[in-house]
Amino acid sequence: MRTVEISKEPVDLYKILKFEGMASSGAEAKIVIAEGLVLVNGEVETRKRKKIYSGDTIEFGQEIIRMKLN
Repeated sequence: MRTVEISKEPVDLYKILKFEGMASSGAEAKIVIAEGLVLVNGEVETRKRKKIYSGDTIEFGQEIIRMKLN
């Protein structure tokens, strides 16, 4: 698991996937979220604009990241 620092919260889920390189584009991020392939805090999340806060964990593929407010 790696820690990702954010400067403000909340942040939309799809933006985190895009900016952290977990998805190649915003469109791809939205698709994988809609398909139920992303977990937030251990639960399947299908809302593209789910608000992510410090302390949340995101899992996609082999990657797990934990958000931390900078």
